[in-house]
Amino acid sequence: MIRTWIALAGAGLLAAACTTTGNVERNAAGGAALGALAGAAVGAVSGDVGVGTGAAVGAALGGTAGAVKGCREDGGCGAAAPNRRQYYDERAGRYYYYDSGTGRYYWEDGRPRY
Repeated sequence: MIRTWIALAGAGLLAAACTTTGNVERNAAGGAALGALAGAAVGAVSGDVGVGTGAAVGAALGGTAGAVKGCREDGGCGAAAPNRRQYYDERAGRYYYYDSGTGRYYWEDGRPRY
């Protein structure tokens, strides 16, 4: 039982990490919730592992997977670096960027170019 509380406290600590976008937090919380539900269901069906233990393990695994997913959405945790090359539009007299992930063009201020 002590391990369960330690695992839950660790997952909560990881989920409390601060980012500017909030993707890590949102995905960690969602992953932990889904993992807890799945873990509780597996724990109830298996009989070998209790519902509480299954929920705790599922929450820890789901929270970790969600946090990594959010980190990758932010461009970290091994995600491919976004294209930061700047282009110049002579007609408009200003610079723009191309986002290779979405295939869209953006002005320097973030507004869509087209």
